Amino acid sequence: MAANATMEEQVQEVLDKLRPFLLRDGGDVELVDIEDGVVKVRLMGACGSCPSSTITLKAGIERALLEEVPGVTELEQVF
Repeated sequence: MAANATMEEQVQEVLDKLRPFLLRDGGDVELVDIEDGVVKVRLMGACGSCPSSTITLKAGIERALLEEVPGVTELEQVF
């Protein structure tokens, strides 16, 4: 990841890496906002109504963001 990339660019890069897995299951993720280290995303397609979406968010997307993007503190789903 580029050291001079903004937090938004870094978050988008991580989401782009995870997107193929979501698309495979008929879903997608959209970055809505980043506020004080809290990344807000919207799950779309099959992911929006999937019972496993909370697990996808916390165990998959949030973990990757916390590991790869300095300053990210939490992931929040918006509807």
